[in-house]
Order: sequence, then structure tokens, then C-alpha cells
Amino acid sequence: MSEDTYRFRDWYIPQRMMGAIDRYINQGIQPGHFLTAIISKDLKEAAIRADNENLVNFPAYLGYFCNEAPSACWGSEEKMKAWLESFKKEQQP
Repeated sequence: MSEDTYRFRDWYIPQRMMGAIDRYINQGIQPGHFLTAIISKDLKEAAIRADNENLVNFPAYLGYFCNEAPSACWGSEEKMKAWLESFKKEQQP
């Protein structure tokens, strides 16, 4: 595992997922279905969308968003939409 992989206790976020998380948080780029469900705190949908590696490492995603991400960027669909919208407003002339 590379250094840019997040670890939470015995679980981890695969390095291949960290770029999408970073782009969402720092650039306001909409992530894929699995991360959208995690960020929106729709854990049922996230479980349906997860591949085997992400399903096993669910606690790491929750640990990351609870402990590392800005609280305004996750927790509900409304918060996610507002976060994405804030980047659109920044780009307007």
C-alpha cells in the first residue's frame, strides 16, 4: 500500500479511490456512484455499489470522512449538493 492510502484501524481506502476523494473535496468534482453514496451517507446504496475491496473497507471511508474531511462536504445528499455548488459559484465570473 502506498503512503497516499488512508488507513483506519485495520481497514484502508484503496489508493485508486483517494484521487476521486481529493478531487471531490478540493475541486468540487462529482465522484462516482459508490463515493456519492458514501458522501451522502446512504450506506445501503454504498453497499450495493461497492466492489469487494471497498465493501470490506467500509469503516475506513467512514473514518476518513468523520476525521479528515470538512464536515460541510459530507453527511447528506443536501450537504454534498451544496459542496459541489460552492465550487460552481467560485468559477463564475
